Amino acid sequence: MKKLFYVMAGLAIILLVLYTYIGGFTAPEVTVKTSDTMYVAGQPFEGSVDDEAMGQAFQRAAEVLKNKELEGMLGNIYYNDPDKSGDSLRAFIGVIVPDAGVTLPAGYTLRTVPGGKKVVHVEVDANVVLSPRKLYAAAFDYAKEEKLKLEDFYVEWFPTDDKGMLEVPLQQ
Repeated sequence: MKKLFYVMAGLAIILLVLYTYIGGFTAPEVTVKTSDTMYVAGQPFEGSVDDEAMGQAFQRAAEVLKNKELEGMLGNIYYNDPDKSGDSLRAFIGVIVPDAGVTLPAGYTLRTVPGGKKVVHVEVDANVVLSPRKLYAAAFDYAKEEKLKLEDFYVEWFPTDDKGMLEVPLQQ
């Protein structure tokens, strides 16, 4: 029985260290700022968050970067909150690119996110697996605390594998 306890304790310590390493305990930074114009090259998605096509769109974006078809960082636009709309998601999944003059890979289109809007801006130093949950929770919590109304429009991007960012416009 003691051996089992020591094995379980050792396993728990390893998992705790791993979770800490990937940013599990890192708190997001939240600010209100004026957004910059962003360009997203990618492909639209509409359907369930469990749809295989959504995973394929994310994989395609990763391949585009890996194969250097585009320079930029993984980034997505979400036009609704699937928690509020019964698991149905409208999104544009792809790569944040530096300008509108890029040559697009086959099957990709370009969308412009206009700048100049007041947004809740969230940043977190955590692995891309953990980032989205932390980013959205921080944005919604901040808006609730500050009594701000958010639009159902979200732009998220990942400059590195261990950093995530999110901007949500404030309702005017």
